[in-house]
Amino acid sequence: MPELYDVITMGRIGVDLYPLQTGQPLARVDTFGKFLGGSPTNVAVAAARLGRRAAVVTRTGRDAFGDYLHQQLREFGVDDRWVTPVDAYPTPVTFCEIFPPDDFPLYFYRRPKAPDLEIHASELDLDAVRSARVFWMTGTGLCAEPSRASTLAALRARDRNGITVFDLDWRPMFWDADSTTDSATTDSMTSSTPTARYREALAHATVAVGNLDECEIATGEREPYAAARALIAAGVELAVVKQGPKGVLAVHRDGTVADVPPLPVEVVNGLGAGDAFGGALCHGLLAGWETERVMRYANAAGAIVASRLACSSAMPFPYEVEAALTAGAVTSRPTGATP
Repeated sequence: MPELYDVITMGRIGVDLYPLQTGQPLARVDTFGKFLGGSPTNVAVAAARLGRRAAVVTRTGRDAFGDYLHQQLREFGVDDRWVTPVDAYPTPVTFCEIFPPDDFPLYFYRRPKAPDLEIHASELDLDAVRSARVFWMTGTGLCAEPSRASTLAALRARDRNGITVFDLDWRPMFWDADSTTDSATTDSMTSSTPTARYREALAHATVAVGNLDECEIATGEREPYAAARALIAAGVELAVVKQGPKGVLAVHRDGTVADVPPLPVEVVNGLGAGDAFGGALCHGLLAGWETERVMRYANAAGAIVASRLACSSAMPFPYEVEAALTAGAVTSRPTGATP
């Protein structure tokens, strides 16, 4: 019998180099902090911080940055047994600029190809993927081979068992330019465009999570309720539509609707908020909470990380989320603060 994990995520990993000076373009920044990064990896970290047994399926370069990522995963309590090296490509690095409250440009260095797109289906531990209580995959995992085939193989192995989350995670710069043309048109549904790839994955997922841009790529719908209904029509049981400053909308196939406003927060860096939301979403779904409680908890976790500089090391502990919910707002606390 495979070991049982609460959460297994699959996809992107890298090193985040974030400026320690906010409100400055990169050309004028002198100092940076180094952090573990990559959205699905951060989701695993967030779940682990909330007490869940988590692992990530991904790949790094065979280099010092790859060693650093293994070290960080272990320190955060995330199982790294399925994080393997690729000789041909370096570990990716991502820079950002920080202009609070809502401008955080990202600069991805993933050329000629990121190791996390070299996940091969033959190397997957499908028994572990199948038995995990939550399996989390992303749209980026569908942008290139062999990652695309491996992600779909993992989804088929799940066969909609347990909770299977599709983070729509639309990053157009990772896709071939030709494949993104008219991606939300009717004709594209039978092509190899992102919309077609997303539809294929949605048929295997039980939960979909995305912002309005991501929902539009997946369904052609941008209005939140229409997007949620389209995601459910595509196969999921729960559609979670993130609306930024308007909060989050969750619609369940059974008719349950939760439209939850954001928690007030003074934003420092909004880049990790969605990953904290994801880890907290997994936690709440595993706990069996009703939909509105899950959304409020996930909103609070995301807001806490938005109040901090980093992503992975900023993921909150349960007592911090509960304190924010009790206070009805987020008060600043040092990044990575511990009890």
